[in-house]
Amino acid sequence: MGSNPYFCAECWSAMPRLSQPWCPRCGLPFVSPVALRHSPTHLCAACREREPPFDQARSAVAYEGVAASAIHVMKYQRRRLLARPLGELLLPLAEALGPVDGVVPVPLHAERLREREFNQALALARIVCRETGWPLRWALLERIRPTRAQVGLDAVERRRNLRRAFRLRAREEAQGARLLVVDDVMTTGSTVHECARVLKRAGAETVQVLTVARQLPVYLSQGGDSISPLTTPH
Repeated sequence: MGSNPYFCAECWSAMPRLSQPWCPRCGLPFVSPVALRHSPTHLCAACREREPPFDQARSAVAYEGVAASAIHVMKYQRRRLLARPLGELLLPLAEALGPVDGVVPVPLHAERLREREFNQALALARIVCRETGWPLRWALLERIRPTRAQVGLDAVERRRNLRRAFRLRAREEAQGARLLVVDDVMTTGSTVHECARVLKRAGAETVQVLTVARQLPVYLSQGGDSISPLTTPH
C-alpha cells in the first residue's frame, strides 16, 4: 500500500501479518516453518476433525493489538474510513486465491444494521471489488434471524447461535459460481462456515473466505499491547 493517512508507520508495521506455512484449507498458521515441507496438503487438526464447507480461508493479520483495536473502532465507533486500509490488507490474499464470479459480504441482520448504521463486511468487500474488478454480490445472502453476540460463546455455542441464520436470495447467482465470502474477523469460523454451507448447498462451485483478522490460539498469539478501543488509530 502506498500513502496511508489512517495509521502511523509504527502502528501499521505493528500489525502481526500472517504468513505461510499455514493450513491449506483454513489458513491457520503452523508453528514450524517446515510444517508442510514433506506433506504440502496436510491439514490442521481442526480441519481434520471437522471439514469446513469452504474450499479455502485466508486472513491477513492476527486479531490482537493494533489490528483488533482498529477493527473495534471501525465497527462500533462507525469509523468507516478505516475500511479502506483494512480492506487493502486483503488484496494480496485475494490475488493469490484467483479470480471469482462474485464477492459476498457476510450480511448483518436488519436490527443490527440499524444499530451500527453500516455493515463493515460490505465496506471491506467494496474495497476488494474496487481493486480487482470482481462483481459485488451484496444481496446474495440474507441474515434472516437475529442472533446473540458471538463474544463469550464457545465454538459449539457459536454454531448453534448461527444455525439457520442465513438464507440465499438468488439461487441462480450461486449455482456453478466461484464465490468469495468477506468478513472482518474469523474467530472459531462459525459465521463463515454457515455462509459457505448455504452457498455450497445452493450449488456454488467453490467458496473461498477472506477476513482481515483471525483470532489465533494462545500458543500462536504474539500478544502485545493494544491501543485503546476508545481512541482512533493514527
